[in-house]
Amino acid sequence: MTSATAGAPPAASRPRLGRVFDKPHLPLLLTCLALVSIGLVMILSASSIQAYSRFGTSFSYFNRQMVGFGLGLFAMAVMARSDYRKLRPLSRPLLAFNVALLVAVIMPGLGSTRGGSSRWLIMGPVSIQPSEMAKLTLILFAASVLEAKGVKIRDPRELAIPVLPMTGLIALLVVAQPDLGTTIILGGSVLVVLFLAGARLPHIGLLSLGGLISVVVLAFTRSYRRERVFSFLNPWADPWDSGYQVIQGQIALGSGGFFGLGLGASRQKWSYVPNAHTDFIYAIVGEELGLAGTLTVLLLFVLLLYLGIRIARQAPDRFGMLLAGGITGVIGMQALINMGAISGLLPITGVPLPLISFGSSSLVLTMASVGVLLSIAKRGKRTPARQSPGDNTQATVKG
Repeated sequence: MTSATAGAPPAASRPRLGRVFDKPHLPLLLTCLALVSIGLVMILSASSIQAYSRFGTSFSYFNRQMVGFGLGLFAMAVMARSDYRKLRPLSRPLLAFNVALLVAVIMPGLGSTRGGSSRWLIMGPVSIQPSEMAKLTLILFAASVLEAKGVKIRDPRELAIPVLPMTGLIALLVVAQPDLGTTIILGGSVLVVLFLAGARLPHIGLLSLGGLISVVVLAFTRSYRRERVFSFLNPWADPWDSGYQVIQGQIALGSGGFFGLGLGASRQKWSYVPNAHTDFIYAIVGEELGLAGTLTVLLLFVLLLYLGIRIARQAPDRFGMLLAGGITGVIGMQALINMGAISGLLPITGVPLPLISFGSSSLVLTMASVGVLLSIAKRGKRTPARQSPGDNTQATVKG
C-alpha cells in the first residue's frame, strides 16, 4: 500500500509566477514581444523626422518595420510549432544557400550598396541581408556537426574540420561587404557552441586569441575603422568628424535623466545623431525614456538571456542544447556590442540592437531564431517544483 505525499502544496496553490516559469516558452515569448513593442514605438519616434524629410510621411520606416514584424511573427510561429530536430538535415543545404547569397551580395551589379557597404540583395520590393541569415545558419550547422562528433571534439583535428573552415569562409565573405561587427558576432557564437560541445579550454583559448588578433589587424586595415578605434579612445580629439557620432549619442543617452524628456521629445533625432532609428536607437531610448527606459531594455535582454540559457540546460538532446546555446549567444553578443558602443564602453561597429533597431531582415531572422528556442523549450525537460522547507514527504511501500 502507498500513502500519498503529505504536506506538499497542490500545484494550484503554488505562486503564480513560479507556475509561469515552469514553462519557459511563455516568458520567453512575452519578453520577445515586449522588446519588439518597445522597438516599434521607438522606431516611430526616432525615425519620424528623417522619414518626413525623405518620404513626406513620418510613418515610412515604422510601416516597413510593421511589415517585418508581421513576417517575423509568422516565422516565429512556424518555427515554434515545428520540431526543431527537423532542422538538423537541413543545416548543410541552408548554409550552402546562405554562402551563395553572401557571394552574390558582393558581386558588382547584384548587391545593393548603402553607406559604403554592400550588404543587401534587392529582389523586387524585398530587401534581404544574407549576413543576418548567417547568424542562424552557421549556428545550426555547427550544432549539427558537433552533436555528431560527440567526445571526438576534444581531438584538435575533429575540432577543426569542418566547422572552422566554414566559419572562416563565411567570416571572409562578411568582412568583404565590409561588416566587421557581424563577423565578430559570427565568430563569437561559434566559440560559444564549441564551449558547450565540450571542446578543450586551451583550444578555445587559442581560437579566441587568433580571432582577437584578426579583429585588431582588420580594425587597422581600413581608415574608417582606425578612426572608430581612436574616436572610442578619445572622441573629443575630433568632435566634428570621427568623434561626432560617439559624442552625439552619449549626449542623447545622458540628457534624459531618470525618466527622460518624454516619448517623442528627443532633440538629438533632429539630424544630430546619425542612424538614430538603427544603430543608435538605444541612445534615443535614453533621451526620451531616461535611465528607467534604458534599464528596462537592459533587464529585458538579461531576462531573455536567462531564459535562453535555461532552455539550453533543459533541452531534451545535445543538438537542442547546442542550438539553443548558440542562438542565445548571438542575441546576447549583439545586444552587448550595441549597448556597449552607445555607452562608450566599446568601439562603434555598426551592429543594430536586436528586436529593437530598424531593419526587417534582422527582425524577421531574430524572431525566427526565438521561434527555434520556443520549439526547444516546449520539448525540454521540466524541472521538478522545489519543496517548501516545512513540507514532509512520506511514502510507505508494501513489500
